[in-house]
Amino acid sequence: MYKVENIEQACKDHKISPEEYQNILTILGREPNMVELRIFSAMWSEHCSYKSSKVHLSGFPTKAPWVIQGPGENAGVIDIGDGYAAVFKMESHNHPSFIEPYQGAATGVGGIMRDVFTMGARPVASLNSLRFGNVLNDDKTSSHQRFLVRGVTEGIGGYGNCMGVPTIGGEVSFDECYNGNILVNAFNLGIAKSDEIFYGKAEGIGNPVMYVGSKTGRDGLGGAVMSSDSFTEESKSLRPTVQVGDPFTEKLLLEACMELFKTDYVVGIQDMGAAGLTSSSFEMAGRSGSGMIMHLDKVPAREENMTPYDFMLSESQERMLICAKKGSEQAIIEIFEKWDLAVAVIGEVTATGTMELFWNGEKCADVPVDPVSEEAPVLNRPMTKPAYLKDLDKVEITDFDAVSNQEAFSKLMSSMEVVDKAWIYEQYDSMVQTNTIKKGGSLDASVIRVKENGKALAMSSDCNVRHCYIDPKGGAAAAVIESGRNVAMTGAQPLAITDCLNYGNPENPEVMWQFGEGCLGIKEACAELNTPVIGGNVSLYNETNGISVFPTPSIATVGVNDDENKVLFNSFQKEGNSLYLLGDTKSEFGGSLYMKELHGKVAGKLPEIDYEKELILWNTVINANKKGLLASAKDCSSGGMAVVIGKMAAVSNMGTNVSVTVENENDIFSETFSRAVIEVSPENAQAFEAMVDGLACEKIGIVGGNKVVINDISMEIAELKGLYFDTFKKVIEQDI
Repeated sequence: MYKVENIEQACKDHKISPEEYQNILTILGREPNMVELRIFSAMWSEHCSYKSSKVHLSGFPTKAPWVIQGPGENAGVIDIGDGYAAVFKMESHNHPSFIEPYQGAATGVGGIMRDVFTMGARPVASLNSLRFGNVLNDDKTSSHQRFLVRGVTEGIGGYGNCMGVPTIGGEVSFDECYNGNILVNAFNLGIAKSDEIFYGKAEGIGNPVMYVGSKTGRDGLGGAVMSSDSFTEESKSLRPTVQVGDPFTEKLLLEACMELFKTDYVVGIQDMGAAGLTSSSFEMAGRSGSGMIMHLDKVPAREENMTPYDFMLSESQERMLICAKKGSEQAIIEIFEKWDLAVAVIGEVTATGTMELFWNGEKCADVPVDPVSEEAPVLNRPMTKPAYLKDLDKVEITDFDAVSNQEAFSKLMSSMEVVDKAWIYEQYDSMVQTNTIKKGGSLDASVIRVKENGKALAMSSDCNVRHCYIDPKGGAAAAVIESGRNVAMTGAQPLAITDCLNYGNPENPEVMWQFGEGCLGIKEACAELNTPVIGGNVSLYNETNGISVFPTPSIATVGVNDDENKVLFNSFQKEGNSLYLLGDTKSEFGGSLYMKELHGKVAGKLPEIDYEKELILWNTVINANKKGLLASAKDCSSGGMAVVIGKMAAVSNMGTNVSVTVENENDIFSETFSRAVIEVSPENAQAFEAMVDGLACEKIGIVGGNKVVINDISMEIAELKGLYFDTFKKVIEQDI
């Protein structure tokens, strides 16, 4: 019934290499049937197995006294004190969002929330990291990119708002390299009691395996395999591989799971994400060294004439697999039926170490668990330093014609990377649950209070893709640094990161070199800054017609502030306060926004990384804030100090008069790392100056007035706010 008629064609269709097929023959000791072949195809896809990236991921710092759970589970967990834990993770939904932006983004949000509440945590905050192509031109490409921005935004807002989980921040950037592949990375964080964390395991011979949530349809078939390949012009035909989400059902599933977690019925629980029932069952059994029997005809279905393949590979949303304690089946059924959700006992745990699948009493698959879940191919792909990097670091800002600071300031403050994205974040409910202290638009990290213990959690997602293009290792390290620095600027101590490693085609040796270097940069930065990696995601094959995206290792850092009443804001707070610049400013324009916007070039040498100075900066701000000495703090990043001050002024509606010492007049736009603009009230100035040690500290100006003056730049606040607040909407809505 399930015999493979043309094995060569079947392997080609399912992206199984000849070497992998020979391995399958060795594992099974026979030829696979079609159900088994498709299981191997899904589990050994790039998306599920990490076969190209695994060799580079080993060695990430993953441990610290506050780390409860590192990589390998649905989400990572850190201790935040007083018996509570933060559970968080970030994942990509790039390919689906490019094909169908609303559902692709929506189901990305739904999936990452399930990863979090599967661990026993109630989701309390979401972020997103979004990358789009050129939206500025009057052509088909830019028009389509604007369509994608609108669709992705609606999808994120629609799902998150219905779930009642606030989307409190994130980042959005634009570059031509994303014209063929947008990136949609979703982050979610939940709170749980630190001794009540649930894990994705299936153990205990005879314990029942239960299906809960939505019924299974055919949506999303082949999604994991689709996300493990590059795009071509024909990729639009892949729309059926994009899942369809239902946030109202997910809300019911969340509440049902929260009720279930109050019992002692659960042995293990796993979200059905990529590859659906296949990945969830094999991963649960694999973590425990167990086997499993499943009767696929007992899986709740919403379509007729579904096959074993459909049930195993469907990526229908809002579903979970539970390993329960024997004897608790009826009690669990009653919980989920009360919440109007499908629920069924579909199998049991065995000691065989194999996955045995039955269809109406007939065995349709018999596959060893470990070789599929734990022993997927590990590829050490060839790596070559990209040819484009030759002499790229020799490009200097002095190679280009000079531009007046006034013209440069106007240009940068209206850049799509800099301008306020209210058009996006105002579509998100950021205040639901009433715990949001700092939301989107308020600069740097977002912050929520933890009502259970009176602390605050700060979180920020960051990656400067230009830095990663000119120096894949240093750029990835700089992403870790900037994400942590943004958290520190709110007064919180950065504790751990999760990542989304977005790269091009791993079959291209230059892309693999970029990836390998990026991993080295993350390892180095996390070790130096003591912010371990507790989970994440790899997304490869972000390529269309042979053109790969820039390396984009998105980093989300989470930190803890011990007092929810001492959250530091990042825009001007009061006229008459003094402004200081912490850190040295050098003439460093490699990969800068200045070079890209004014000269159309992404080149140069990455600014110098100094971990010691970075930590001094973090600790200075955190400790000064604890003492109540600071009014606000904003780190210097894209666009340099001038753009930072422009942002602070626009958001606060307060002017400033700044005079800063620089070697070259355009160094006010330099992107030297480990710097921040600090606002201090006159009565705290002396105490603040006295505690700064190991960093340059220059008093540069005073808050107040109706103009922003920075050396030879002068702009009325009204004009500045017009550039900063009105530009994005005009661009994105021009097709409507």
